[in-house]
Amino acid sequence: MIPKYFFLTKGVGKHKEQLQSFELALRNAGIHYCNLVNVSSIVPPGCKLLTRKQGLTMVHPGEITFVVMARNATNEPNRLVASSIGVAIPSGDNQYGYLSEHHSFGQTDEAAGEYSEDLAATMLATTMGIQFDPETAWDERKQLFKTSGMIIKTDNITQSAKGDKNGLWTTTIAAAVFVPPENGKLLKPRKKAS
Repeated sequence: MIPKYFFLTKGVGKHKEQLQSFELALRNAGIHYCNLVNVSSIVPPGCKLLTRKQGLTMVHPGEITFVVMARNATNEPNRLVASSIGVAIPSGDNQYGYLSEHHSFGQTDEAAGEYSEDLAATMLATTMGIQFDPETAWDERKQLFKTSGMIIKTDNITQSAKGDKNGLWTTTIAAAVFVPPENGKLLKPRKKAS
């Protein structure tokens, strides 16, 4: 049961009930109709990153769907919340990659996204024996990781939002969604459910 594909998605929801705000964030992300199971942070060897649009056509309502998810919520007016997933993919098809989850308060999309991307890339780099100074800036390490030829892609997906001014629950999510292996064999993905 090793997925061949995954995709990234994000969403935000606001409601007077915290659970309902989470549901609305899942709807915004397009994965509300799946039975989500949280898993840890490994991208299987050779697992390909799809676009959100492609991926959503390959998951089905009610399906058990494995995800790496970051989630955050607040009911404090104007409090900034963020959820982010970082991705690091190795160059070799026989090597696994990493996903990282990050959820924070007070960080912008850019800051939270760079942090989660850095986490994933650093985890991958340390397993591959890439020598680097952890105190250097992320931009420098990102360049080093890519020029090593061992890490070909780093990325992130991040959702931030300010808490509702009237105190409604505001929930952010970011997720890496694994396409079930049998769905990845489909030659023609199904049309997205409404």
